[in-house]
Amino acid sequence: MNYKLVALILIATMSCKTNKLTSTKDEWSILRSKFEMGYRKLNLQPLETSYIQNLKAIKSKDSVLIQEHFFMGINSDLNKIDAAKITVNQKVDFNIIRYETQINLERISLEKKWVELPTDSISAKGLSSVKNGREWYAYFLKKWVDIEAKPEDIYDFGLREIERVKTKIKAVQLKSGMDSLTFDKYIHSPIFNYNDVRDVQKAFETKKQTLSKKLAVQFPYIEQIPDVKIVKGTNKALAKVPAYYTDADSTFYYNFFDSTFNKRQISWIYIHEAMPGHHYQMMLDKTLPRTSIQKMFEYYGYIEGYAAYIEEIGYEIGAYEDIYDELGKWEWDIVRSVRIPMDVGLNYYGWSDEKALNFWKQHIKGKDDIGLREISRMRNWPAQVVTYKYGADRILKLKKKFELRNSDLKAFHQKILERGSLPFSILEKLF
Repeated sequence: MNYKLVALILIATMSCKTNKLTSTKDEWSILRSKFEMGYRKLNLQPLETSYIQNLKAIKSKDSVLIQEHFFMGINSDLNKIDAAKITVNQKVDFNIIRYETQINLERISLEKKWVELPTDSISAKGLSSVKNGREWYAYFLKKWVDIEAKPEDIYDFGLREIERVKTKIKAVQLKSGMDSLTFDKYIHSPIFNYNDVRDVQKAFETKKQTLSKKLAVQFPYIEQIPDVKIVKGTNKALAKVPAYYTDADSTFYYNFFDSTFNKRQISWIYIHEAMPGHHYQMMLDKTLPRTSIQKMFEYYGYIEGYAAYIEEIGYEIGAYEDIYDELGKWEWDIVRSVRIPMDVGLNYYGWSDEKALNFWKQHIKGKDDIGLREISRMRNWPAQVVTYKYGADRILKLKKKFELRNSDLKAFHQKILERGSLPFSILEKLF
C-alpha cells in the first residue's frame, strides 16, 4: 500500500467534508474556492506546442491519481449546484470549472495508461508513432480548440474551407478583369514587392495611422488600448511565420529575412497581429475586470480564432483598400485551410510525409518548401494549426446569429470580447 498517496487523498477528502458542513450557506462560493485552491496546488504544467514536451510533463503515477481524485470530487460537487440559481457572471465561472474538470479527466485517463508503459524515451517521429497516439491527438485537438472538437469533423471542416478559399481567390481574379494566366503573372510581378525594409516599416506605420481613425466605430474600449509598436523581427527561429505579436512588450514583429516583402501581406498581417487583432484583444483582456477563475486559463482556439476572424471582416473595418489587399489574406488562408486535413491526416489517420505532401500539392502549387516545413511543424506541434480557422469559423457563425436581431458590429464585438478568452462551447451559451 502507498501510504503517502493514501494520506494525501485523506487530506483532500477531509477538505471536501469540511466544505460539506457549510455547503447549505453558499455551495457555489465554496466550490469555486475549492477548485481554485486545489487546482493551483496541483501545479499542472501549461499546454506546450510540442507533444514531446507535453508527454514529458506527465507526473508520477501517484500524482496522476491525486489529480484524478481532485477532479472527480469537483465533478461530484458541480452536479450538486443548481446552475439556474446563480447569476450570469457566476455561471461563466461555473461553466469554466466544468469544462476544465471534464478535459482534465480526459487527460488523466490517458496519463494513467501512459505511466504504466515501460518506456524511457518518446518517439520524435510524431504522435502516430506513440502508444495510444490517436487518443492523444483527439485530446490535444480538444485542448487546443474546444472540447467539442472531433478529428473526423475537423478533417471535413478543413476540406470545406479549402474549397471556400479557392472560390474567394477565383472571385478576386474575376474582379480583376484578367484571365487566370494573366492574373497569375501579374500578381507575381515585381510591382507587389518591397525590397527595402524601410518601405515595409513605412507601409505598416501608414496602415496603423489610417485604421486608428476608424476602429472606434466598430470596436469598444479603443481609447483604453495602449499604443502598439511595430518592429522588424530578428529571431530567425520564428521565420516560419510572416509575423508575430508579444503582449509582454506590446510589440508586433514582422519577419523580413528574404530579399523581398509582398505588399499584399501588409493589411491582413497588421489587423491580425496588431489592431484590432492580437494587440487589441490581449490588452483589452488585461484592462477589463476578470474573475480569478477566468484569469487562470487561456483558450487558444479563441485567441488565434479571434485574430483570424478579424481578417474575414477586413472590408467592413476599412482595412482592405482593394482586391489585392483581400487577395493577400486568401493567399495565406489557403495555407491555413490545407493544413487542417493534413494535421488530422498526419497525427490521427497515420499519413506518411509523402502522402501529406501530395495532398499539399493538390491544392497549393510551387510552394513545396513551405509544405515540407508545415509537415514538420504539424508532426511536432499536433493540432495547434487548427486554432486559426476553427476559431474564426465559430466567431463568424456567432456574428451571423447576432445579426439576426442586431446589426451593430460594435455591439457584437462587445459581446464576444467582454468576458475574455473562453472556449466556444461556453461562449455560445451567452448568445
